[in-house]
Formats: sequence, structure tokens, C-alpha cells
Amino acid sequence: MTNATEPIPPGHDRLIPHLTCVHCAEAIEFYKKAFGAEEFHRMLAPDGQRIMHAALRFGDCLFFVNDDFPEHCGGKSSTPAALGGNSVTIHHYVPDCDAAIAQAEQAGAKVLMPAADMFWGDRYGIVIDPSGHKWSFATHQKDLSPAEMQAAMQRNPC
Repeated sequence: MTNATEPIPPGHDRLIPHLTCVHCAEAIEFYKKAFGAEEFHRMLAPDGQRIMHAALRFGDCLFFVNDDFPEHCGGKSSTPAALGGNSVTIHHYVPDCDAAIAQAEQAGAKVLMPAADMFWGDRYGIVIDPSGHKWSFATHQKDLSPAEMQAAMQRNPC
């Protein structure tokens, strides 16, 4: 009898952010402290120093991290600092976005946008982690119709 290999591993059926970090081991420790992430897999590169791949769980979401490997990317670094910034924001709904932002800041994140009540019904804020990746946190406060959101946006846009 042979075991069938599933084309999608269990628990990997959603989009999975994959972040390239400067000093990945330090980034992992930051994610543990700032977000309560749990590391469940780490594979070192052949040099025995850099992390080729690590898998972490943040709530019920997975995300992958690795050190920069410019030698495998056409000689170019792919960290946010090397690219001059990052256009991607990783968003997460949490029970208390103010607490999530404070925890991230205490762990070393920079607050880009303090938590505030937004026109779409969420309390929302943004931090940037030490590797340069943006994370937004929200706590849904009230359900609004599209018309109510549009009217609220006219009164108080972001």
C-alpha cells in the first residue's frame, strides 16, 4: 500500500506571506515577541548560518520567512531596505488592535499609523517591523452599509 501525497499540504490552503528578512533569526524572535508567533519549522542554508526557510504560525495563519539570498536572485537583494521600501501590507484582524500595536512597538516595531476609528467601521493602525515589512491591525467595531461608509469617508477620509 502506498501513501498518496496531497498536492496541498494540510493547513496550507490559504495565501501564505513569504518575507525576506535581514537577519532572519532576529526577525523570527521579533515576530514571536511582537505577535506571539510560533515557529514550527526552520531549515538552514548550506552555509549553516542563514535561514533558507522558516515557517511560523500567527493565530491560525501561516507565514514563511527567510534570509536574503541575492546569489539566487540574479545578484540582487530582495529585502525592503534594498528595494527602497515595501508596497505590501500584511493585514490581521485581532480582538484589540491597540494592544496588538503596543505589543509590536514594545518589541521594536515602528508605528506608522496609530490605531484610530476608521470610516469603514474598524479600529485600524499600521506598524513596520525591524526588517521593513508593514503590518496592519484592525478590530471590527461596527457593520456599515456601503452608503454609510461612503458618507463617513466624505466626512473623515483617511
